[in-house]
Amino acid sequence: MSATQSSEPVKNPVESPVESSVENIVPLGRNRDFMLLWTGAGFTSLGAMLTMTVYPLLVLWQTSSTVATGLIAAATSLPHLLVQVPAGAFVDRFDRRRLMIFSDIGCVVTAASVLVAVLADAIWLPHLIIAAFVQGSLSIFYELAERSAVRNLVHESQVPVALSRNEARMQGVNMLANPLGSLLFSLVRWTPFLLTVVMHLVSLVQLLFIRKSFQSGDAPPPRGRLYAEIREGVQWVWGQPFLRAAMTLISASNMIFMGMTLTLFAVIHDGGYSPAIVGLVVTAGGIGGVAGAMTATMWRQRVTMRTLVCGGLFVWAICIAPLAVVTDPWPLAAVFALNGYVSGVFNVAGSVYTMQVTPDHLFGRVLSVMMTLGSGANFLGSLIAGAALSWWGVTNSVLGMTALMGLLVVAAVLNPSVRDVVNTPHGGRLPSGGA
Repeated sequence: MSATQSSEPVKNPVESPVESSVENIVPLGRNRDFMLLWTGAGFTSLGAMLTMTVYPLLVLWQTSSTVATGLIAAATSLPHLLVQVPAGAFVDRFDRRRLMIFSDIGCVVTAASVLVAVLADAIWLPHLIIAAFVQGSLSIFYELAERSAVRNLVHESQVPVALSRNEARMQGVNMLANPLGSLLFSLVRWTPFLLTVVMHLVSLVQLLFIRKSFQSGDAPPPRGRLYAEIREGVQWVWGQPFLRAAMTLISASNMIFMGMTLTLFAVIHDGGYSPAIVGLVVTAGGIGGVAGAMTATMWRQRVTMRTLVCGGLFVWAICIAPLAVVTDPWPLAAVFALNGYVSGVFNVAGSVYTMQVTPDHLFGRVLSVMMTLGSGANFLGSLIAGAALSWWGVTNSVLGMTALMGLLVVAAVLNPSVRDVVNTPHGGRLPSGGA
């Protein structure tokens, strides 16, 4: 898709410095640099997800306040609004590997400070809010740099599969981190933070052994002021009607999902279950996410981007409604598994589409703008959901979330940019050769 969504073919949709001859393509499993990046990013994601899972649990079980829990959940989400866009410009302007190293070191220091506070029984809500915000911000720098680096470490024909593996890794981390974090928290409250420190240190070592550059050699040098580069990325995304419309819809749905997750915490807490049950239910979402990521290319070969967007939002609306009446963990696990499956398909399909239409020297900024549009308002979802659950209760809050998701389905079906994406080179079905 071009900047005006014309039907003309896009030249060089995915650039790569790797040799293009088929006989020189190294399988991903034997690509040393890709595997170091892939596993190292997995350790970083696991460490980040462990603490992000435990922060709300720590506050809720310490204070029994959904409002305070909403505040700490908002602190973990606020960086998606405030930090992502400038972080994207940094990722395109500076060495991506060094940014990732700095992020790992910062996360070690932050998690260690919370570890000491929990060990000393000196838990202070403002400290947790600051730590959650800092750790979330550093994780954004790391994630943007890692995603931007992938296509510079693999052959261009391997990009869809590499991105699918990245998403499967992320969903697998979610599947592991949530039960592990909640279980460790249930046993000894400081152990999740200790494990987070270890995970970031392992990731740091992995980064030091990668040989290839994380940037393409033909990228133009920075032109001067940072805000001008940020504006360039924003303007490029604004010139993509489908991306603009799709990410607006995803932004609204992600706000609702923050409420869905907070509702799960409240249901499990009010039902007298252990915090470990939260992890088990969310694990089902991770299992669904892995399955969605691994089958995303199949869906892209069979349906258009419009069908994925409209159909996915419809399934999400169905997933929310049961929370109004269901309290048993097993049905909740099934609901979260289906929700996670759609998320896995969405994330891979969206990542491949974005990488196909975006030049490498803009990718960090474009990805940061996309992620800001998609999740920048998540903190509002946590704040609103925390207040709604406190004032209106679970049933009325869930019915409201279901109605809002239904409105998003109608908006997607009627949106002309979503409808017309099928007429663009990458908006229809993915050719079987692209798998």
